[in-house]
Formats: sequence, structure tokens, C-alpha cells
Amino acid sequence: MWLGCSAQNNVCLPVEDNPFSDQPALARFTQSVHVLECFHVVAVPVLSQAKLLHVASVVADLLDQDEDGVADDPQLQSVLAAGGALMPVLAYEGSPAEEDLWNEYEGDGISAVLYADEIDPSQPGHWGADATVEEVLHTLHHVGHVEMYPAAFGLEPGSSLLSEAMDVARSGQFLAVPEAYPEAAWYHYDDETCDYGCMAIEYLYWATVTEMGILDDAETADGIADEWELYSPALLESTDVLVHALITAPQYQLPLQAPDGQYCPTAAGAVEEGHPERVLIEVLDLAGKVVPLAVFEGTPNRLFICRYSDGTSRQEMGGPRQ
Repeated sequence: MWLGCSAQNNVCLPVEDNPFSDQPALARFTQSVHVLECFHVVAVPVLSQAKLLHVASVVADLLDQDEDGVADDPQLQSVLAAGGALMPVLAYEGSPAEEDLWNEYEGDGISAVLYADEIDPSQPGHWGADATVEEVLHTLHHVGHVEMYPAAFGLEPGSSLLSEAMDVARSGQFLAVPEAYPEAAWYHYDDETCDYGCMAIEYLYWATVTEMGILDDAETADGIADEWELYSPALLESTDVLVHALITAPQYQLPLQAPDGQYCPTAAGAVEEGHPERVLIEVLDLAGKVVPLAVFEGTPNRLFICRYSDGTSRQEMGGPRQ
């Protein structure tokens, strides 16, 4: 079944049963979205489909930045699929599902989890409101880019361009959290449970979302200053020259466009027969609610409102498009 999220977000991705229900680590998860055939999002039954689809849309947005329905980097897609990339979405921290997950999981595809209260479909990636972009990026980076380009993104001390940049950003190579960072540091992560590799993954996240522009407002800048000082793309480029050059290097194809919570490439790319210049951009029911193209095509003998790229709209009967 193809579903749209809420009136706020339009997400055209199929929600399915959990394909891993026979595995003890994932038996308590019931819902799943398989994004671009390479990344599973699984959720417990109490999670709303709006939140599940939001997480899946962020994965899709990051893998398919031009939203044409195809992953931008086939190599990354292949590595994520081979690595079993997976985002578990849980009801709350310490839940029975989470206990089973950590007690039984033996794979390498999970680098982060999300909890229901960390997800806000109306504010994709906004600091303090929606952690989805952060946790999905951790997984894409750890399961994907670190594996693909260890000389660039390796997580061990002195192993990569990333570790070199982080040592500069922290004004020293600290294998554990120091009592105090040097005054010159602009990255001062202080979670003592996070080892050097963990801090490197966090550093890559901060640099990426800064370049995306997600942090570039006064409230966010103030809220994150204890950990990360470079809240704007301009500050990142001028101050952290090494990591800026790394994440923007074209050969790595890191996603640097902020997800917006909308993902519906099928509707966006459908071209009306005989009118190649006219593209169907949106389908609504007669009450004015946006519906996925798959619903329109799968519901014959029912009227919908079709809006086209040339500004025209008309009522059309549902059913497969010719």
C-alpha cells in the first residue's frame, strides 16, 4: 500500500510488514519501509505512520537529492544494501523492543536508533525538535561512506582526512574527552561515553548539517555553541577549511541538500501522454487533500483533481495512466 504522510508532508513510499520479524532482535517491530532497495526503516506498532514515513522520507531525500526516484550514488546504494543498513524506530528509550535489539542484534547495519519523541515531521532536522536527519546521517556515513572511503572518512586516530580535520577542529588529538578543550577549538564534544570514532562520526554530522544550512539561525547557534560553534555555511568554509573541502569534494558525493520531509518522485515525474512539456505535479481528491499518484492510478471510477506544470487543473477519473 502506498501512503502519503499528513497534509503537512507528501511521502510516496510503501509501508509494509516487518521483513525481519523472524529475527529475535527485531521481532517486536511490525512496520517497515524499504527505501530505494538499500535501507530499511522498521518501527514498533505504536509509532504513527506519519512519523515512520517522515523517517523514510529523510532517508530517501538524502539518497536521492534530485528526487527522480533513483539513488544518486549507485555505489553507496550497493554498499548500504550489502551492509544491511537499518534504522530502528522505538517507542521510548529502554523499551522491551530496544532491550531485545541490543541483546540479540549481531549485524553491522545499525549505527543509530530513533525514539518517537525525537521525531517531528513538521521540522525536518531542526535542532531540539527532530533528530531524524542526525541519526539517518550517522547511519549513511558509518555504514556507507566510512566503508567506501576509509582514507577519507576513517574513524581511527590518524587514519584519514576526517580524523586529521577533527584534530584541528578540537585543537589537538584527544583520544578521550579532555578536562577542557583549548580555547582555539570550535568542536568540543564532551560526552565521556563517546570514544574517538564516535566523536568523528558526530563531527562529520555537524559539518554536514552546517553546510546544509540547517543550523543557521540565532536560536540554534546559541543552543549548540557548547558543542559546535560553526553554525553557518560561511563560518564552516572560512574556519574549518579541511572538513569543508572534504565534505564538498565531488568524488564522495555526500548529500548536502537539507531534507524537507517531502518525497514523492512518482507524482513529480509523470508526463501526460501527448503533452511532453506538461508534467503532472499533484493529485488531490475532491475535498482538496493531496493523494499519492499510486492511489490515483489504483482507484478507477473515482474523480480526482489533477494539477499540471503548465498551471492547468482538471478533474480526471482515477485508474492507470496510459
